[in-house]
Amino acid sequence: MDFWDLNELDVQPHQPVVLHSDEGAARAIALRLPAGEELQDHEVHEHAWLHVHHGAVEVDGNGSTTRAPAGSLVHWTPQERHAVRATEDALLLLLLAPWPGPGHPNLTARR
Repeated sequence: MDFWDLNELDVQPHQPVVLHSDEGAARAIALRLPAGEELQDHEVHEHAWLHVHHGAVEVDGNGSTTRAPAGSLVHWTPQERHAVRATEDALLLLLLAPWPGPGHPNLTARR
């Protein structure tokens, strides 16, 4: 069993912390996004779940914007474009699965 207390993590802005990465299964990443900053429009090769542990963000996707306060959980399917903007200083937990997903550059580089 692995255990993390997200309240005790020392995650600095612009320095995501990979908490766990298990090839073929999933990757868990903690990141801090200061108020006013954004993860610009992008997509990933995996299913992505974003848990807002602390603070609040706005999530853009599918032509709409959703406010996601602390306690929210957001899911995107592979290749679904989205952006995340912090409206308050935010601590986020990102889960990607399966890791790496089909078409991910890490898989392509191995061939």
